[in-house]
Amino acid sequence: MEQKAVHLDRETFSCPICLDLLKDPVTIPCGHSYCKNCIKDHWDTEDEKRIYSCPQCRKSFIQRPELLKNTMLAALVEELKKTGLQAAPADLCYAGPEDVACDVCTGRKLRAVKSCLQCVASYCEKHLQPHYQSATFKKHKLVEPSEKLQENICSRHDEVMNLFCRTDQQCICYLCSVDEHKGHDTVSAAAERTERQRELEGSRHNIQQRIQDREKDLKVLQQEVEAINGSADKAVEHSKKITTEMIRLIKKRDSDVKQNVRSQQEIEVSRVKELQEITELKRKDAELKKLLHTEDHNQFLHNYPSLSALSESTHSSSIKIRPLKYFEDVTAAVIEVRDVLQDILRDTWTDISLTVTQVDVLPSQPETKTRADFLKYSCKITLDLDTAYTQLFLSEGNRKATFNQPKSYSDHPDRFNGWRQVLSRESLTGRCYWEVELRGGVGVAVAYKNIRRRGFSNECGFGYNEKSWMLFRSTDHSEFWHENVQTLVSGLQFCRLGVYLDHSAGGPNFMIEGRTYKEEGMWLVPLSLVLCPA
Repeated sequence: MEQKAVHLDRETFSCPICLDLLKDPVTIPCGHSYCKNCIKDHWDTEDEKRIYSCPQCRKSFIQRPELLKNTMLAALVEELKKTGLQAAPADLCYAGPEDVACDVCTGRKLRAVKSCLQCVASYCEKHLQPHYQSATFKKHKLVEPSEKLQENICSRHDEVMNLFCRTDQQCICYLCSVDEHKGHDTVSAAAERTERQRELEGSRHNIQQRIQDREKDLKVLQQEVEAINGSADKAVEHSKKITTEMIRLIKKRDSDVKQNVRSQQEIEVSRVKELQEITELKRKDAELKKLLHTEDHNQFLHNYPSLSALSESTHSSSIKIRPLKYFEDVTAAVIEVRDVLQDILRDTWTDISLTVTQVDVLPSQPETKTRADFLKYSCKITLDLDTAYTQLFLSEGNRKATFNQPKSYSDHPDRFNGWRQVLSRESLTGRCYWEVELRGGVGVAVAYKNIRRRGFSNECGFGYNEKSWMLFRSTDHSEFWHENVQTLVSGLQFCRLGVYLDHSAGGPNFMIEGRTYKEEGMWLVPLSLVLCPA
């Protein structure tokens, strides 16, 4: 009776999850108690479900309950430990919520240690012993505990499926082999497994070989990454140093301009002050007035020679007032320098970006040969209204351009005002593909975004400079333009044009109804689609 009470106490103060004596016990709102770490780990696995439940009664909580220590239960557990009551022995390891339970145990089930494929049952250590002791069970196949044993039973004949039908590629029982699978190529499941296992070992060998090859590649790439990181750090450091020097130079020039302006300011102000004789004349007038009122004749005649003589006036009665410009020319000159600097930075930034984007250490992609290959890189293109020439009408969500009467577009610095052209809103990088429907004489081009927009010069026209490439289609011929060089494309009459960009491959492909035309020797980096009605 005393031993039974001890077992009762052990079960009462054991954690239902780990089956050991409670450690740092906590009680959740439904009243059940657990080790703090056990219930915490259990609820951590339920975070994705956002619903937390009790492993025993399955009561759910929408919000994760706060875990508070059960001080009374903790004190009782400590007292039990002092009496010599320890964790449950190995043969009393009860099945938890995540364990496979013994199918023979009654009441509270113990944890299964093996499953039998022939018996289609799982056993604890105690109930497994007949499989080790009886000759009847020794030929049974024991596996690790599994909850999917019923999947080995034929749903039609309720027999173990120990055969495999190669004709239908499925597991069957022996009754199936003489019924609906009669005459099929059938073997034992063990034989099929051996064959499949041999195939898997071959596949695994190939995978291991590929892993070794990739590990070698990875080492090379890691060295490349280290070199890239080192080069990038140096580039950033040098760029910062150079930028700092540029800022210092600009500040010095600013200081020089300020000093020169202030110096000239003093000179001009002094020159103006020299022309102001009014103070000296007033003093002379006062002395003469005093002399005129002197009653002493001798004193008058004595002072007359020194006061009567007047110095020659430097004042001109015809001073010319210049327009009020003063130092405005200096401001204009500084503005001009600023504009030049902005142009330089804008034009050279693309070159800097080009240099940066040329870093490529990844393996090359398979070559695209068919339209289906190109469509993998398909992208949606919309036209930028702020760049459209005033006689281009955009419609269909800015995806169609039509040459028409002048439109009342607002003046915008990005707008082409000399050439009938428009840029896309998107900047395209890497691999991109799009298709264009053409009517009449029209050209499709790719260009750098910093192409000039104002004026009629070749610097603004697609295909007439080094910053753009254009394929032009007229009613009777096609021609390719780059750097103002024309290349005739004979035998191409088309109304649909596919453009494929891959800057790492060195140029654009123009695909026309399944055929491709590639201009050799081109190099493109972040480019924009442009549609150019002629």
